[in-house]
Amino acid sequence: MRAAVLEQAGKPLSIEEVDIEAPHAGEVAVAVHACGICHSDLSVIDGAFPGVTPVVLGHEAAGVVTAIGDGVTTLAVGDHVVLTPCAPCGHCYWCVRGEWSICTNSDALMTNVHPDGGTRLSRNGETVWRGMAVAAFAEQVVIQETGAVKIADDVPLDVACVIGCAVQTGVGAAINTASMEAGSTALVLGLGGIGLSIVQGAVLAGASRIVVSDPVAERREAALAMGATDALDPTTDDVVAKAHELTDGIGVDYAFDALGRSTLITTGLDATRKGGTTVLVGVAPIDDPLTLPITAVIAATEKKLVGCLLGSSNSLHEIPRLIALWRAGRIDLEGLITGRRPLDEINEALDDLRQAKGIRTILQIA
Repeated sequence: MRAAVLEQAGKPLSIEEVDIEAPHAGEVAVAVHACGICHSDLSVIDGAFPGVTPVVLGHEAAGVVTAIGDGVTTLAVGDHVVLTPCAPCGHCYWCVRGEWSICTNSDALMTNVHPDGGTRLSRNGETVWRGMAVAAFAEQVVIQETGAVKIADDVPLDVACVIGCAVQTGVGAAINTASMEAGSTALVLGLGGIGLSIVQGAVLAGASRIVVSDPVAERREAALAMGATDALDPTTDDVVAKAHELTDGIGVDYAFDALGRSTLITTGLDATRKGGTTVLVGVAPIDDPLTLPITAVIAATEKKLVGCLLGSSNSLHEIPRLIALWRAGRIDLEGLITGRRPLDEINEALDDLRQAKGIRTILQIA
């Protein structure tokens, strides 16, 4: 198959012929039709996150099942599916406690292998790594049965793919991780695909005020169209002061760092009220450490700092729920997609993200 391979961090990807194994027991093969370009992939490509090479990245994808391994019972050849980078096993320490997104299978995000240690990918007999637990910058993937969630055939795959990461993560950050209450207030810092999905999650939760901050005017306008109540430009506005002003001096109940920057985490902590929660949705580069303010102040104000992986989602439940909400007109998937490119233009698609061009660029692979 053809795949976009990262040979070295900081270098362009190259389109290569890569061998892919048939699915093992409990796995399925999927022909990838569309894959979104996510900032987590870019962080590995640009070297902000360390990683092994050669590697096929890409984890926000949808496609059609082409083969099934032994023991697979929930999927069949021809099924349309959305892929997820955190496939819940259903029986590990975390799954049985309802912490699906941090299932032991989520370790594959860092190890770049299947649970049995294989990658199913090779080139000239040498291992090619399975980046971000999906490896969907390619014509095909092999993934665990629970990593491919069936959807109806009439849902466009090039629209559904953004649910795989951006929408699961953003909507889930608001309604699962933060458990926002009706009438609560929020500040969303960064308005890419994930940030705009957080806005939509806050709307679903019944937030009374949703303040957003992003330097790109187009993204601020998109957030207002999706339900934000107030839009700030961090290059000209004092975001912390405005957040307090808009909440009668109290501070917001919830702040979300949707980009992954230590400065935004600090902004969130400063903008939240006493007892408020700041959710780390984006992942900061390893060379961007967080320096907390005086810990006694955090203790005395009972402010909370919470991690978030894939919106604390059980993908087997979340993907069908999000599709249903989309059908009902309660979330906007199409509005997140502002560009489409073929696999051969993956480096240009990555540049779209680097330059904050649009919101989400989708690779149309099949």
